[in-house]
Amino acid sequence: MRSAPMAGGRPIEGRAALGALVMAWSVAAWMGSAEMAYAIDVKLTMEEAKKALEAGRAPMEKAAESSKPDEEIKKLMKQVSLTTRVGADPEKDPCGASAILRTKRYRLEAFGRQEATESKKQKKEVRMPDGFIQKVVDMPNMEVEIQLCGDDEYFADGVKVAFQQGSKTIHPIDMGPAERGRKNEGQGPAYRSRFTARFAYDGFDPSAKTKVVIFFPDGKTEEFEADFSKVK
Repeated sequence: MRSAPMAGGRPIEGRAALGALVMAWSVAAWMGSAEMAYAIDVKLTMEEAKKALEAGRAPMEKAAESSKPDEEIKKLMKQVSLTTRVGADPEKDPCGASAILRTKRYRLEAFGRQEATESKKQKKEVRMPDGFIQKVVDMPNMEVEIQLCGDDEYFADGVKVAFQQGSKTIHPIDMGPAERGRKNEGQGPAYRSRFTARFAYDGFDPSAKTKVVIFFPDGKTEEFEADFSKVK
């Protein structure tokens, strides 16, 4: 007959043993959910969506009420721009290829900041209607804004992009044309451009390490790593 678990040299019996097992399972489940919490959120409840709005609204309200609102808002927006950016860090490599992932949370937090701005402007509480929030929750696609640099104004004409996850290549459901290159004031190539592409959430793994591959018409490619498990 198997002996009961021991605690301090004495058997843990009945409810105590069950309690210990439940506690262990609870900790394991919590750790698992904490790891998953950092993956891109594809499914959000209305309650979670409203919390995302609040997460965007509260810091904007605080910044607007500070003694130096312009400075604080500028600092806040700089932080926000890094939240869902993958690829090159613009602080270290201003012209390195990168992308901003406009996830559901990204959009909801942006609308939260808009709520704060409009509330201050109108001097009354402004909130997004539930129907509008539900449309964001139900969005089937994630918009990705790619930023890159090249040597002439039209270097990005005709570029394509795809996600590489293991042996699987995921193509966007549609793409917008690249902007005409703007003069790059920093070091590196003379021009910078950007374009957007939309990827279906059900077409890629929202928690996987991914390679973003940019294809140029002349056959050249540029790529960078994107760890989706660190983006909400």
